[in-house]
Parts: sequence; C-alpha cells; structure tokens
Amino acid sequence: MAVLLIAEVAGGELNVDATAKALTAVAGLGDVTVLCASAGCGCAAEAAGKLAGVSKVLCADDAAYGNDLAEPVADLIVSLAGDYSHIAAPSTAASKNILPRVAALLDAMVISEVTAVVDADTFERPIYAGNAIQTVKSSDAKKVMTIRTAGFDAAADGGSASVGTVAATANPGLSEWVSDAVASSDRPELTSAGVVVSGGRGVGSEDDFKIIEALADKLNAAVGASRAAVDSGYAPNDWQVGQTGKVVAPDLYVAVGISGAIQHLAGMKDSKIIVAINKDEEAPIFQVADYGLVADLFDAVPDLTSKL
Repeated sequence: MAVLLIAEVAGGELNVDATAKALTAVAGLGDVTVLCASAGCGCAAEAAGKLAGVSKVLCADDAAYGNDLAEPVADLIVSLAGDYSHIAAPSTAASKNILPRVAALLDAMVISEVTAVVDADTFERPIYAGNAIQTVKSSDAKKVMTIRTAGFDAAADGGSASVGTVAATANPGLSEWVSDAVASSDRPELTSAGVVVSGGRGVGSEDDFKIIEALADKLNAAVGASRAAVDSGYAPNDWQVGQTGKVVAPDLYVAVGISGAIQHLAGMKDSKIIVAINKDEEAPIFQVADYGLVADLFDAVPDLTSKL
C-alpha cells in the first residue's frame, strides 16, 4: 500500500503544522508520498521532504495551482492516483473543496474528518456534532479522505526525502481565480495556536470584544468566537470555533461568555485544558471545563488581564 498526502500550501509556503499532523495520521498505511501543488512551491516541497516519515515529495509548480482552485488540482491528483491506495489531506478549506471532486472522479466515497485510522479500510470520524464516533469501513479500491488534524501530534523533522517534479495537467478551465481577501494578524493562527481565548454572545457587542482581544494578546493567544457572537456581528467569520467553524485543540482554551452549545463544543472539546468564565452557573460549558469561574466577565476578564 502507498499513500498520496496532499500538502497544505499557501502562498508557496508549506503549512507545516497541518501537513505534519496529517502525516502522523496516515504514516501507518504505507509509504507516504507528499504532493505540493502550487505556484512557486519549491520551498514548500523542500520543507515537506524534511518531515520524518515522508518517502518522496512531488512538486507541481504551476500558476494553475496557485489559488486552490478545485478543478485543476483535482485533475492533477487523479492523474497521479494510479500508484496509491489512499489519497489524504489535512481537513482544511482547500482540501474540503478539492477532495470531494477527486473522489467523484475516482468513483469513490470521500471519508471526511477522519480522527483515527483503525486499519487500511477502516476509519473513525465524529458525527452528530461530535457526540458520537462513527466507524466507517470502505470497500473502495482507493480511499479518499480528509484528516481532522486537531487530535494528532505533528510528525517530527529529520526526514531526507527526495523531491521530484511532476508536470501540470491540462487546465479544464471550469473556474478562474479573481481575487483573494486575506486577513492579516499578528496573533497566532487559530487552528494551530497553543492558546485560544474565545468570546460568546455574553460579551455583548463588537466594542466589548476588545476585552477578549486584550486577554488574548496578554497570553499570546489566538482569538476565537462562538457562532452566536459571529452571527451577532461581534467578531469576524474566520474567528468562529465550532461545528460550522474551525476545530481547535490547543493546550489552553479560555471560553468567555460562552454557554457551551453542542455545536461549539464540537469545535473545542479536545483542548487539553478548558477554562470557562460565565455568570450562569448552569451553563453547559462548565460540564466540560477543567476550571470554571462563575463571575461577570466584565469584572473577571479585565481583572485577570491586569494581573497577568
């Protein structure tokens, strides 16, 4: 058996955290070849080759792959699929767009959000907002899957895999890139941060969300938000944590003014330590919290920030 792992590449740079964690997930399935497909991805390919457990790296450097358009990248993957029993990628916005198309072209089922690899045919994934774990056994000749990386440790450095080039396939021309609107921040990236401070509906307003940001800055943390806070306009969409947002598993997760609906818990319950601050002592968040503080967040959070 052999695995083709699609690396997460953005702006020509390898997302080492996501790629290394997905590598850990699939390492037991056979030799792992990593595919870097992007414009100017030579440096990303070199970085992927340094991950322990990588047998070979393929670099597809072409402008057609530079903006995560699903159609040309999917066609490239399908053209390379013949030698591999498994095709996998970290579960990111890009792979969720690309791999379902790959699966359709290969007449296979995409197995999404894999949290454990039982054997070559059997995988686990969460369902019902993470309240149940489904075991899936696939009889497809080629398994196509996205990996929920939050539950895996990153593969170490120390590899020395060779880097080869692959030619671009013909661009089907079914879509074209127009523009990207990229949010810039000095804070850590939400899905890979070691500490996350999130605010919920209880924060009350966009202006009051600044107290969440102040605490996050003091802890060198990423800022998250519940869906209720995002829907209310308190925080931008890319801060949303939960079933319909981002899944995080930091060393420390601080939930402020978040009641703890199951949809939110699905995105953060694998955090190593959970701290909850809420004035409602019956809030469901306290059922999963390691430390809980029943207090008015407008008193507790500024006080905590000043003491830190």
